[in-house]
Amino acid sequence: MTTQDQKLPTGPEYAEQKAESLPQPVSSKESYNTIIDTAQLWTSPRTVFSKRHWMTDVDPLQSTFPLAAYCFMTGFIDSVSFTAIFVWCGFQTGNSVQLALALARLFSGPAGQRDTSFHLADQQALTSVLTFIGGASLGRIGDWMGAKTRAWLFLGTMIQAVFTMAAALTAWKSGQGSVAEVRGDPAWTNALTFVAIAFMSASLGLQGIMGKRVNTQFATTIVLTTVWCELMADPKLLTFRHRVITRDHKLIAIFALFLGGFVGRAIIDAVGAASTLGVGTGMRVVIAVWWLFVPGKPTKTGKPVSA
Repeated sequence: MTTQDQKLPTGPEYAEQKAESLPQPVSSKESYNTIIDTAQLWTSPRTVFSKRHWMTDVDPLQSTFPLAAYCFMTGFIDSVSFTAIFVWCGFQTGNSVQLALALARLFSGPAGQRDTSFHLADQQALTSVLTFIGGASLGRIGDWMGAKTRAWLFLGTMIQAVFTMAAALTAWKSGQGSVAEVRGDPAWTNALTFVAIAFMSASLGLQGIMGKRVNTQFATTIVLTTVWCELMADPKLLTFRHRVITRDHKLIAIFALFLGGFVGRAIIDAVGAASTLGVGTGMRVVIAVWWLFVPGKPTKTGKPVSA
């Protein structure tokens, strides 16, 4: 082991920081886009259907495209829930604080005049939190299959697609609207819409733990508060002469989530929440297939493992 390797960290960002510590190739002087420089779009189709290929880990450094697509889906799914009920299916910080406020309300005011009702918005927030946790718990399957194997990344993303499809069907069968004009009057109030909230939250919970286990700058692909903090703390934030993976991938994650929210709301206005979730189901299937073509870590010969 060289002195340089001994100085490298061994934490979650080891692979990406090690990549940055290596000498830059001659082509890096040219103005290639970061997302192209750090992601090969697919592997050889001849290897896709082999068991070895399916059970091989993907290279986190080459996973930019599907992880950015995960971030897009976070904004896309959250646009549906927030537009209908002002509850985030992916951002559980707000939902947790909302439930804390609901509990504190039980002790507010003089005895006999306290509001002890379980408000509809609080019921929806609780549904989201619990089912998000349930969806995330399914990520434990990846510990058995291999959290970075193509088999698990494909299967897990297909499960997300099934959850999104179930949300689309229940939202459609509920017969309710898609857009709430004010917070006190949500568009979704009946039992079927609670099921839709549950499936949307579960899909994002599973996505979050899968994204986290790939272990890149995209983090969970859901919570951007940490990503924003890490971006602003990055010592190379203002380095523009060459690509900086720790900065550029965070920017890609932020932009992808923003774009997902924008696109989601545009589709909602055009065709409604149920159809929007149907489109989201198709997107998740595409991402699932995409994982099968992400290259594995290169061997000493420089070729991907599955090649």
